[in-house]
Parts: sequence; C-alpha cells; structure tokens
Amino acid sequence: MSPKTWLHDLYRHQSWADAEHWRLITAFEPARNDQAIRTRLHHIHVVQHAFRWMTGDRQSPLAFTKAEDFSTFDALHEYARGYHAGIDPWFASLTEDRLAASIDIPFFKDPPLTITVAEALTQCAMHSQHHRGQNATRLRELGGAPENVDYIIWLWKGRPAPAW
Repeated sequence: MSPKTWLHDLYRHQSWADAEHWRLITAFEPARNDQAIRTRLHHIHVVQHAFRWMTGDRQSPLAFTKAEDFSTFDALHEYARGYHAGIDPWFASLTEDRLAASIDIPFFKDPPLTITVAEALTQCAMHSQHHRGQNATRLRELGGAPENVDYIIWLWKGRPAPAW
C-alpha cells in the first residue's frame, strides 16, 4: 500500500469515526447539551480544517473559528460534515511529491517545526482519535454508551462509509 493510499484510508476511517461519534452524541440529549463535549467537538473539527489549510496551498487565510461561532449544535454538526464532504476530492489532488514536501507548522514558534505533509496528515488523524476518546469517556460519565470507533474496528467492519 502506498503512503498516499494508507493516509487516505486513515482519513476514510476518520470520516466514519466522526460520523459515528456524532450519531451517538446527537442521540443522547445529556451529551448533546454538554459544554465540554461541544467544545471538544469544535476543537476536533477546527483542527481538521487547520491541517487541511496547512497542507494545502495557503492562498486564502485560515478561518480559525471558535466554538461560540456556532450558535446551535446542528450548525457545528454541519461544519464537521462539510469538512468530511471534501476529503475524497482533496486526497485525489494530492501527489506523492506533495506528501513528501516540507511545511512549517505555524503553531510552533520556539523552536519552529517543519514536517512533511504526510506527517502533518498523520498527526491530524491521530489528534481526532485522541479527542473522540475523551468525548467517549465523557459520554460514559453522563450515562451514555459510547461505541468503539478504533481503526481496527473500522477494518473489521469492512471499511464502512460514514453515515452522516
């Protein structure tokens, strides 16, 4: 499997896992109304948008939103779905040369951080999984029943498409 194919697979998993995560939270009112979960959901998706910007051409300014910018749960949900709707065409545009290209990560100043696009994309996928785990813990604390959205579960289920 080529690095590009493997990364695309990670992002397909990310889309599925995010959709499952949203489905569970949406269906459980205490989680849907929980500020910690909502703030973390926003963080997951603003970081996803930021990494797409960082690994892209950076021609337009980064639209770094705040959780308060989304007045409703549904508006935040749409922001998340909008990111995932563009994954396949975006990955189709990536070349092996682009994946190997070095980029500066603007959040690290001292010392600065330069990594490859492939490394940045890997970080984004791993970052999302980390915060889904935090939300799953919070969901359980609220009395909900989180489901396992690990990569290996996605593989075991036959790589299902996201059900937004």
